[in-house]
Amino acid sequence: MKNTTKVMMAGVLAVGTLAGCQTSPTVTAPVTQPITVNTLQSYDWQLVDAKRANGQKVAQLFFDPAKPLTLKFFKDSGNDRVTFANTCNNMGASYTVVNGNVVLGNVLSTMMACPEPQASFDTATMATVQGKYSFSTGANNIPMLTITNANQVAQFKAVNK
Repeated sequence: MKNTTKVMMAGVLAVGTLAGCQTSPTVTAPVTQPITVNTLQSYDWQLVDAKRANGQKVAQLFFDPAKPLTLKFFKDSGNDRVTFANTCNNMGASYTVVNGNVVLGNVLSTMMACPEPQASFDTATMATVQGKYSFSTGANNIPMLTITNANQVAQFKAVNK
């Protein structure tokens, strides 16, 4: 009986030791990087997610999945500009990067009387592009641009121009 107890204790000890050696998968957190004009202009930025402060999706921005809101940063006659693609009205602004923050100039827009849901898309776009911009890359190395303001958080993935 003593030998059986010793064998069982050795088995329990071995299993416990192996369980302690197991490794759990690691999750790589996004790495935040500074915002630069070059980073912004290297890609177009396609909206992939936008949620209000209460966690609800900003539905107005997703009425047509085939035409997501896309930010296009570029240089025009020496000035840095951004346009907001797939909106009903043509919309855009000048911008600067000051101490790592994107500062939009006055947003200019045509004034077409857009039907719903396009009119709500344009209004939601204006609310989405105002805020604190941050740039990161996730575990899959896709650059991500996040715009955060008091009302919502929007995430854009980099797409080739």
